[in-house]
Amino acid sequence: MSRVISVANQKGGVGKTTTAVNLSASLGRIGVKTLLIDIDPQGNSTSGLGFDRRETEISAYDVMVGKISPGKAIVKTEFDNLWLLPSNMNMIAAELEMVDIDHREFCLKKAILPIREEYDYIFIDCSPSLGLITANALCFSDALIIPMQCEYYALEGLSQLINTVKQIKKQCNPDLAIEGVLFTMYDGRLNLTQQVVLEIKKYFSRKVFSTIIPRTVRISEAPSFGKPVIYFDENCKGAKAYMDLAKEVVDRS
Repeated sequence: MSRVISVANQKGGVGKTTTAVNLSASLGRIGVKTLLIDIDPQGNSTSGLGFDRRETEISAYDVMVGKISPGKAIVKTEFDNLWLLPSNMNMIAAELEMVDIDHREFCLKKAILPIREEYDYIFIDCSPSLGLITANALCFSDALIIPMQCEYYALEGLSQLINTVKQIKKQCNPDLAIEGVLFTMYDGRLNLTQQVVLEIKKYFSRKVFSTIIPRTVRISEAPSFGKPVIYFDENCKGAKAYMDLAKEVVDRS
């Protein structure tokens, strides 16, 4: 049985897309067949895997609104065992088009379900919002990974996300679980970082990943080359951290 995991946080700039791309690529690297679905209109996961979102004519938008089957939209990346359902700016129109569809929160699930078992893992890179598109991802997912930067405002946004998860569990996906909270852009030299880590661990306890993603230049540079960090510089701290995360995710399954 494949696992579907959303990578979500309505707060921007927390390493959500970076985590979706690098975790997917790291799992592929260790032999796990993985699909990454990009439902963020910004299309950063798409460009982060070497595709020009401006030239992407068929995207997750077409799949979600029923214009095309997922098999015709999914592309094989140049990276081991990694496929992509790309995004483009058309995703902005998806929410408007889905408003009049019955059971609109299940559009993504309905579209992807026929091919779900072709992959070991399916990751969904959500947009930095808690709208209908993200609700579609959470209604389809087995679990949720929450990337978090260790700063004060991250705590405020987290409570809003948890409330959304509770609503999704109550209304359409009672089996949705929090896979884990992932600390990103970590700088242990800062006192505030340590305080936020302690607060999150108090609240989530065992749900916090042991792996911590450090703040590194190589992770920041990799997307401009259209590569996950493991293929950009496999010996850097960031690449090793995401490989550790991939193994931790597999061990939790």
